[in-house]
Amino acid sequence: MTKLGQWLLTLGLLGGTWAGLTFDALGLGLPESGRRLLWPLPAYLLVAFGCYSLATVGYRLATFNDCRGAAEELQAQIREARADLESRGFCF
Repeated sequence: MTKLGQWLLTLGLLGGTWAGLTFDALGLGLPESGRRLLWPLPAYLLVAFGCYSLATVGYRLATFNDCRGAAEELQAQIREARADLESRGFCF
């Protein structure tokens, strides 16, 4: 199963559970205060997911590693390609 399939399955299960509890489709007889708490739950989960995503991106950006060896190798390849192109008549 792909990652998209996993996400869609999870969202479907959570959405179905939320709808079943909110609209009392299962006949559990939840008190009105419980249903009032369930009604904005998707918005709260969306905000929590956004905060988690921002925190994850921030952490990964803060701990990003520089690859000095790869950068030097790339610069050398660029110099070599530029010299080869200049020998063939290209101007930079």
